[in-house]
Amino acid sequence: MSNEEKEVENEEKISFWAQLKEDFYVPKNNDPALDNNLELFFNYPGVWAIINYRFANKLYYKGWKKLSRVISGISSFLTKTDIHPACTIGRRVFIDHAIGVVIGATAIIEDDVLIYQGVTLGGVSLNKGKRHPTVRSNTVIGSGAKILGNITIGRNSKIGANSVVVCDVPDNSTAVGVPAKIIKRDNKNCKMAHGDLPDINKEMFKYLLDRIHLVEVALKEEDGIDLTQKDEKLENDYNSFIEAMNSIKRKDS
Repeated sequence: MSNEEKEVENEEKISFWAQLKEDFYVPKNNDPALDNNLELFFNYPGVWAIINYRFANKLYYKGWKKLSRVISGISSFLTKTDIHPACTIGRRVFIDHAIGVVIGATAIIEDDVLIYQGVTLGGVSLNKGKRHPTVRSNTVIGSGAKILGNITIGRNSKIGANSVVVCDVPDNSTAVGVPAKIIKRDNKNCKMAHGDLPDINKEMFKYLLDRIHLVEVALKEEDGIDLTQKDEKLENDYNSFIEAMNSIKRKDS
């Protein structure tokens, strides 16, 4: 058993049934859209994915591996979430929306981690040993993010939506991009501050616009090229396009 698995196990232990009860209460602390308990049964596949995992995981380490795989297979069919029964998941882990989440066999997720839809905690080798990520406590993983290989995501960290992480992320950091890069350190110790995650598309557009501006300035200063007329033509084409789109909307309404 790895040191990370021992740390998870050494947390304050509660009974299996108390653990299941706690799992049902997690959405109430993480999702303001939850209005009543009835919604838990029909609108929160992530909760059921975790509950089913608890049963499968217990059976797996009791030696009932085939039965545990059957349970995880049925759970995957019902919740559209693929969690291997051999992985390690701590307390108060919440998979919001859940659809498309994949968690590999040697992945380790510590307490109080928030995972959004489409996340993959995957491996990059056929090694029988530790080949999946370790996600430390109080981390937020944005929708569509891929965390690959035997790497560690530090405590209180945030992974931006659609990022691809292939290297360790330090504690209290924000990582975004493909491949992911650290853009911020010293995050506030607040799991629900996931609204602070940057918009990757917005950042990329801003970067491209800045680069284009630098090229235009360089051309004008070094080669004496005047881009004013071309700039005006592009502006007119853009305005024409916007006007055409608005006219279509007016017709539809």
